[in-house]
Amino acid sequence: MPKTFKTSEIVDFVVVGSGASGGIMARELALAGHSVVVMEQGPRMAAYEFEHDELKYRNLSGITNNPATNPQTFRSDATQTAKQMNGRNPLTYARVVGGSSAHFNANFWRLHEIDFIEGSKWGPIEGASLVDWPITYAELEPYYTKVEWEVGVSGLAGASPFDPWRSKPYPMPPLPVKSSGVLFERGARKLGLHPFPSPMAINSIDYKGRPPCAQCGLCGGFACEVMAKSSSVWTMIPEAEATGNCEVRSESYVFRIGMSAAGRATGVHYFDKNKVEQFQKAKAVVVCANGAETPKLLLNSATNSQPEGLANSSGKVGRYLMFNKGGGAMARFEHPLNEYKGANVTRILHDFYDSDPKRGFYGGGGFDARSGGPLTWGQSVPPGTPSWGQGFKDYLESYTYWMNCSGHGTSLAQETNRVDIDPELKDAWGVPAIRVTYKDHPDDIKHAKWQVERAVEIMDAAGASQIVPGEVGAASGGVHLLGTCRMGNDPATSVIDKYHRTHDVKNLFLCDGSSMVTSGRGQPTLTIEALAFRAADHINRFAKANAI
Repeated sequence: MPKTFKTSEIVDFVVVGSGASGGIMARELALAGHSVVVMEQGPRMAAYEFEHDELKYRNLSGITNNPATNPQTFRSDATQTAKQMNGRNPLTYARVVGGSSAHFNANFWRLHEIDFIEGSKWGPIEGASLVDWPITYAELEPYYTKVEWEVGVSGLAGASPFDPWRSKPYPMPPLPVKSSGVLFERGARKLGLHPFPSPMAINSIDYKGRPPCAQCGLCGGFACEVMAKSSSVWTMIPEAEATGNCEVRSESYVFRIGMSAAGRATGVHYFDKNKVEQFQKAKAVVVCANGAETPKLLLNSATNSQPEGLANSSGKVGRYLMFNKGGGAMARFEHPLNEYKGANVTRILHDFYDSDPKRGFYGGGGFDARSGGPLTWGQSVPPGTPSWGQGFKDYLESYTYWMNCSGHGTSLAQETNRVDIDPELKDAWGVPAIRVTYKDHPDDIKHAKWQVERAVEIMDAAGASQIVPGEVGAASGGVHLLGTCRMGNDPATSVIDKYHRTHDVKNLFLCDGSSMVTSGRGQPTLTIEALAFRAADHINRFAKANAI
């Protein structure tokens, strides 16, 4: 039987969130001998319970935060009244054991060395806060390697001339290339570019008791029914539980962190599956809830001594929200591609990863070849295509002839882009809801449009018979939720230190996308997991020294 703790027991750590970072944190703390309770808002599902129902998962919040019960509001600047968005939330994430690692596409790019020092490299950018990280690539590299081998990543080391240095190759060979990858590679090489096999957190061979990819074709937005995807629910969580020191408490919605008069975290207040309020005592709290829910929890945990929210003496909790802006193109080819089969992405390129002042704006990123599911694709009707009748039918039936060349790029950190608490709206539990304020920096728009042009060039060189350039509009939400509790050395300008301890509360730690100082180039999960392994090492070191 899995370990269980009583709420009256004082456990060593409560970990809030069971996703990419929370699963790692739980495993590492439990392996070190600490008692750990993992709190997860959503249910725990077995592999066979997940579905490939596009309508349910894409449009009806199958395993994601539901706007009917977990609503959010949005505005583009602080002068506006934030409003709900016609049945959708601006910020989307999984609400299930495994978190968004259950339904991610599983692209696993490392950040490059430049990502950590762009503030020094480029200097100030008007309207933005581009600063260096308090750690370097060299400090994080061992943990990138640890993720790749402990969690399981397929790829080909040395295949890209632009990759940063690494201490070890990937543990698995790359996944088989699919039609979109072949065409993407053909076009890119004609242009003198350097496409290479995409590193993916998906098994290409049997690995640690989990099978290889079954080539079902639906990764992004869906959990893996054969457990080939390296989600925390299949990898880190079982290993944490196997120690006998960890309990995963699903359907447990943490809404406030308990605090003592001395300014220390004492545990978490949460609603159980019956919406009954409970309190779990703990010696320390580690919040791994994601870049939206983590600042929400801190702001909703305000006390008399910390009236602006926990760990918020800097006023930076919830600020510097980043999404990853990008642009691409759809392309049709002469013959069927059958993109509904195989892992979503098999080829990428990083020739344009670095920012280049010759472009006249900040921004860098990568491109990949991919497709969406048929329902998602059918809802993306190109301009000039009929949306009803025979013309629309012809378009729908051409699905297998199409692919996407997708660009993934940077978003500049801006203090005005933020997550805070809506003054009126509450969720189904009576908890004050998230309010999002977001407006793209002009350089983000310029870079995304530049990426559209490059995507069109690649698809043209690949021999596409029809190309539909992507439309670049104002962001109204995202799934990469980054930067809202940024790390830094200065307590006046950051929320956590470089060890992920909050500057204001000695036994409160934060580790997820909110920790990131810059956005990276569009695929943040590997970095989030590397940060979690690193943070866990330091937290264990502090605990051993009785410094928590």
